[in-house]
Amino acid sequence: MASNPMKISLVQSNLEAVGADLLALPFSSGALKKEAEEALLALGFDIQVLKDFKADAGEIVVLYGGGKKYAAARIALLGLGEAKTLDDWRKASVSFASKAVDMKLEKIAVDCSGIKSLSEATGQSVATLAAALVEGCVVGSYRFDRLKSGKLDKKKSASKPKEIAELLLRVDAPESEEVEKGVAEGIIVASCQKMARDLVNLPGNYLQADDISKAAVESGKKHGFDVTVLHKKQIESLGMGGLLAVNQGSFHPPTFTVLDYKPKGKTKLVVALVGKGVTFDSGGISLKPSENMGEMKSDMSGAASVLGAVEAVTRLGFPLHVIGLIPATDNMPSGTAQKPGDVITTYSGITVEVGNTDAEGRLILADALTYAKEKYKPDVIIDVATLTGACIVALGYGVAGLFSNNDKLADEIFQAGQLSGEKVWRMPLWDLYDEQIKSDVADVNNTGGRGAGSVTAAKFLEKFIDGHKNWAHIDIAGPSFLPKGGGKVNGGTGFGVSLLVELLKKWA
Repeated sequence: MASNPMKISLVQSNLEAVGADLLALPFSSGALKKEAEEALLALGFDIQVLKDFKADAGEIVVLYGGGKKYAAARIALLGLGEAKTLDDWRKASVSFASKAVDMKLEKIAVDCSGIKSLSEATGQSVATLAAALVEGCVVGSYRFDRLKSGKLDKKKSASKPKEIAELLLRVDAPESEEVEKGVAEGIIVASCQKMARDLVNLPGNYLQADDISKAAVESGKKHGFDVTVLHKKQIESLGMGGLLAVNQGSFHPPTFTVLDYKPKGKTKLVVALVGKGVTFDSGGISLKPSENMGEMKSDMSGAASVLGAVEAVTRLGFPLHVIGLIPATDNMPSGTAQKPGDVITTYSGITVEVGNTDAEGRLILADALTYAKEKYKPDVIIDVATLTGACIVALGYGVAGLFSNNDKLADEIFQAGQLSGEKVWRMPLWDLYDEQIKSDVADVNNTGGRGAGSVTAAKFLEKFIDGHKNWAHIDIAGPSFLPKGGGKVNGGTGFGVSLLVELLKKWA
């Protein structure tokens, strides 16, 4: 089912000798005049083309047939903007790979001879830039077409490659070791992000709770971390009332999957990552509007990100004990489904009045958070969830909401977001919001009305960490899934994998 990974090689030959279907020459807006003219003249191109190229970040102009001999079939001018941030560099990588896929090219190359000066300009290491380039190229070349039969493809373009098979990086000898190091890390993070995207993009009839568990077991076997899957009977005997209540209306049983990566030797920290795994969210009895409901296959994006992050950390060999916890079910309306007004008892013993069955994610996370604290006594707990539409209203589709009871942890997650390009913005977690989720008949209500919806959801989750002093909740409802028209490639983004890996790398 998985596609072949892109082969990545380093070459140290002259520019003219780099053989590829498309060779990118990156230029910043500042270096455009002097360096671009020189390069184009050397390859025999008319410098008039620079009138059409401003070197904005991600801008591409493809050139054909220069006067001199060079091995590449086409040359691309690739804009880096001011080239002062990692974001500009990442944006250029994504854009370049996306263009190559659209052109159905198999072998692409990037001239990285300027990576040292770019490193100085951005304040990032050469390895970090190389990793970001690889991640960007994998992101840009991603297309989800495994469910397409090709039966309607009259042009029979099937003979042409759909994916980029090879990426060449032209580097100078002094930087090659650093670039190689960055490439190795970039390949791991990018492939884990790709796995997460594939899971998110699978529709509800292809992905149930059991399938998430199977994906985790497969990853654990392949890469060397332990996976324990609790099925319905075990979930019942534990008394996980939140997960069971959400699952009540479903034909498919729930699962609770625990991923456990413990490196050899001493570990610096114990980190618990909790991911929301609602495989399809109809809203339950509090049914969602039908428009765009199909996008609710993405309500398990948190689970996919946690699985991707645990696999990446294992493959990178960080000296941290990382536990991933994934409560999974779909949320369906039926004669057995939970009803608004029901009172349920969670794993913690805390009772919840169900004000709205569409506020289901917090119910399954409640059980998982309590279990994480009780069973593993972690130094840090982070949950990742597509929790509220309110967070999209607040921050849009590009940024995740961050809630934390620890300033240092919040700052570290924010900084990891700046570096990984998966940005987060901290929201308040003040006690005054508790008023909104008070219940007359139970300990707490699972909704707090329209106002501050993402904050009251976070306040609800806080009740289930049993006073843990180092917890963060990341609401990825916006950036986890691009709606149609939201970008060149809509669908799952794998948001959270890169962010968590960056954070854990700092602690490692």
